[in-house]
Amino acid sequence: MLISFEEFDGMFENFEHTAFRLETRRRYRSDEQTETYRRFAAGKAPGWDLEDPWCLSRREQVARGKRFERVRIMDVPPTPGQRYLLDNAERNCAVGEDIRYLWRADADRLGLPDEDTWLFDSRVITLLHFDPDDDLTGVELITDRVQVTRACQIRDSAWHFATPYRAFITEVPSEV
Repeated sequence: MLISFEEFDGMFENFEHTAFRLETRRRYRSDEQTETYRRFAAGKAPGWDLEDPWCLSRREQVARGKRFERVRIMDVPPTPGQRYLLDNAERNCAVGEDIRYLWRADADRLGLPDEDTWLFDSRVITLLHFDPDDDLTGVELITDRVQVTRACQIRDSAWHFATPYRAFITEVPSEV
């Protein structure tokens, strides 16, 4: 079942315990349309605002005991969009998210899917749909128990083999 972007946004306030993201894409067009991305692409500090509404909401949810976790898949060499998100991880971690990384070759060996998803409270999947230009076009809500159980297995496998952000940044080759 497809849900509205407004309903999807509300899930980040209404979940009870955990929100887990598997990020598999090489780029997100929405990132490229931001001022922080333009600064990053120009070789400047992105200027993350830790007081923007997104950051305030994350901190509030974390203060309530909720967990935000992500595993991001990274190519060799990393794409510009992946490098931007690696820089962005500093901000996300500062507001309470736990972010880990897997090289794409390792994700492939583990049989992880190429789909971007959020898994809420180990009960609900939101499958993110993108067009060929990497624009988010829709959010599909999935509650089928078999698919949710599989998503939990994927999360556990990805999380177990992924490297925490601070350790991972030492593995990333510098840009040439």
